[in-house]
Amino acid sequence: MDHAEPSIDQYIEQQGVIETECMKENPNPEAQKFFDMLATAQTPLWEGCEHHSELSASLACLSLKSDYNMSEGCFNRPSDLRHKIDVYLQPLIDDLCTLWNDGMPTFDVSLKQNFFMKAALMWTINDFPAYGMLSSWTTAGRLGCPICMERSKAFTNLNFHKICYFDCHRQFLLLNHAYRRNKMSFKKGRIETSPPPPRLSSLDVWNKVAHLSLCLESQEEKDFLGYGVEHNWKKQIIFWLLPYWKTQLLGHNIDVMHTEINVFMNVFNIVMDINGKSKDTHNARMDLAEICNWKELELVDVGRDKFFKPKAAYAMTKSQRLVVLKWVKELKLPDGYASNLGRCVDLNKRKIHGMKSHDCHVFMQRLLPIAFDSLPKPIWKPFVELSQFFRELTSTTLNVEQLRIMENNILVLLCKLEQIFPPSFFDSMEHLPVHLPYEARLGGPVQYRWMYPFEMFLHSLKNKVKNKARVEGSICEAYLVEETSTFASFYYPDLIATRRTRMPQNVDADEGSSSSPPISIFNYPGRASGKSKTYFLDQVDVHVAHFIYENFLRELNPTTSNAQLNQDISSNFPAWFKQYVLNPENNIQDSILVNLAWGPKRKVESWPIYIINGYKFETISWNEGTNSSNYGVYVWGTDGQLESDFYGMLYDIIQLEYTGIPLMKLVLFKCDRFDNTPYIGTQVDKMYGIVEVRQ
Repeated sequence: MDHAEPSIDQYIEQQGVIETECMKENPNPEAQKFFDMLATAQTPLWEGCEHHSELSASLACLSLKSDYNMSEGCFNRPSDLRHKIDVYLQPLIDDLCTLWNDGMPTFDVSLKQNFFMKAALMWTINDFPAYGMLSSWTTAGRLGCPICMERSKAFTNLNFHKICYFDCHRQFLLLNHAYRRNKMSFKKGRIETSPPPPRLSSLDVWNKVAHLSLCLESQEEKDFLGYGVEHNWKKQIIFWLLPYWKTQLLGHNIDVMHTEINVFMNVFNIVMDINGKSKDTHNARMDLAEICNWKELELVDVGRDKFFKPKAAYAMTKSQRLVVLKWVKELKLPDGYASNLGRCVDLNKRKIHGMKSHDCHVFMQRLLPIAFDSLPKPIWKPFVELSQFFRELTSTTLNVEQLRIMENNILVLLCKLEQIFPPSFFDSMEHLPVHLPYEARLGGPVQYRWMYPFEMFLHSLKNKVKNKARVEGSICEAYLVEETSTFASFYYPDLIATRRTRMPQNVDADEGSSSSPPISIFNYPGRASGKSKTYFLDQVDVHVAHFIYENFLRELNPTTSNAQLNQDISSNFPAWFKQYVLNPENNIQDSILVNLAWGPKRKVESWPIYIINGYKFETISWNEGTNSSNYGVYVWGTDGQLESDFYGMLYDIIQLEYTGIPLMKLVLFKCDRFDNTPYIGTQVDKMYGIVEVRQ
């Protein structure tokens, strides 16, 4: 027998109460809550629902929250943070305005006095989706580029169903460039005559958004007239309240880190033809037949509604992919240079997965030209140019004139890639490098403008989460403990190791001798590690050790050429030096010269590890069985006639010691170097400078 739900009408009827005018008055707030609950118990969860009411669904959610210790607001009404970012930023903007207009009283420790410190917001650093949140220009859709704006020529692929930036870069070229008149390699039958899109200043952008509303309350945004067709403005961002924002040269940065990673992954996936990741799909080939005039890549109808996708020249064969994957699997890099890339290789599925952001950075700039060397040269060369573009862009020192050259080179490079890859390959990430050199000219080196430091900080915050049911509390508790311990460490003696006094991994500080001879090659700061051993040098090693006098002669005669120094050393200088200094007739009284003339002791000390200048060197025997290789040595020098680069492998690390006072020690690396004879032992690419060494 079904149980009927109670209602207020049934209650009145059962009690025999006659409804009068006094009963029609509004109930008090507590009673109203009860009547509202009765109403939700009778209201279906959705129209036509017979088994669940609004009240039963709410009780089920509350039961889940209590059973699994979920946060208080996890079932609140959903809202998009992008629509309310101005509300969250308002306290920050108020503080920034105060810092700019009035300043904050600050104590100067050096001058021992107070002053009013003023500050300004230089720019924002964020990934591309957050760029749209902070600039109010939506970075999705056909007008997704916040620099080109309405002058963007992106379009939607009919079959691939993605926004495509194919053939959007010829408009940036010079008006007399040959690519502008090319009808076959780009969109078929199309000649580019448009001038480059103008880059708007902050004042120009303000004139475009001045009439838009500023959302400072928790209200929904609305689309303005022409949104998505003529512009992508959603509102007026709160940064315009800053008095200096209209004069900013660079308000928002395009993040080089995410741009480089996305470009690399797109290139790597399409060249390696990774299933599910490559953008060279059947739908992409169908769009290619409609957009381009590339008959050799169009789908071939084999009957019965089946199509064959021809092999592209830019895609590796199975055997080539296997060679690349095995090479990455066995690749060893210096300690701290990158993570173990071998763990990312899956030889069974023939793909690479789980690469970190910095791994992609290293692969893009250093390993990409080597990995794709088996491709045809007309396809391989643009990849090398792309690798060098990001390497020069992320350099710690930038040259303004070189950046101007890079602005022109990246345009030609993207046009070369458009003649290789199908239109589906080019999304917004492949378009953004066009604007990166200009931003580097305005903002300087990217190390101060990319997301790596903030991603590392967010990673450290995530590691502080111990209770996933109380995420915010876990982070706050761990952060407070960290700040408290750091503050307390200032009162500890320096001998006690704390987070504040902890030295980095490869530090050689305070390892040099306290006595500093006038010759700088002795007692150079460095730190040996590992189990040491002692042995006696043979006559050959002693003769080689005498070549340290080259640095000694260079300090005495800095204007002497390398060829003259080698000639002096090869003409039996050590023997002459010893005979001259120890000859009583010459009356040499300098103890440094006398100790040098006697030469080093035959008994030396040897180590497997040595840290110097922030780098760790290990002997090749010590590196056996490890995932890193720290035995590679590169030295620029001369072989007696020509200056050249020397490459070798480290076999031993020894320390020479000279007699007398002051104590003089010298650490030498015993290496087996490769043959650096041009075109025999080493080969240098004349165009790109890539060095190949014969093993």
